[in-house]
Amino acid sequence: MSGAAEHVRGKGRDGWHLLREGPVLTLTRRVPVRFDLSACTVLPTSGRVMARARLARQIRQDVWRRLQRLRGFVPAVRLEQRADGMHVTAGGALDAAAPLSWAQSALAEVLADPASRQRWIRHAQVRT
Repeated sequence: MSGAAEHVRGKGRDGWHLLREGPVLTLTRRVPVRFDLSACTVLPTSGRVMARARLARQIRQDVWRRLQRLRGFVPAVRLEQRADGMHVTAGGALDAAAPLSWAQSALAEVLADPASRQRWIRHAQVRT
């Protein structure tokens, strides 16, 4: 992220960092953010306004639930709003040797799960 990024520390003592740079929001435990392991997807927004921080937290929780036993894993989520939807990169840093093929597959499964995707969208949708 460039020096122009706005850094907002998470509420309370949770230690999560929100980095905002225009249409990009990154949720990470550590700055600078690293994506040693990552998977990408696009969530349809269909003109809906999404609360990006809420969306990032939901995705991070599901990624963590699936990969928390992965030694040295530090999750991060990057969101970018584009005309065709919300582009999601989820993954994070790996500070220890890990079974990368399993981790990559598990991460892709989390992002592809239809029920989770619908829940994330519902949770992040801004009601007007």
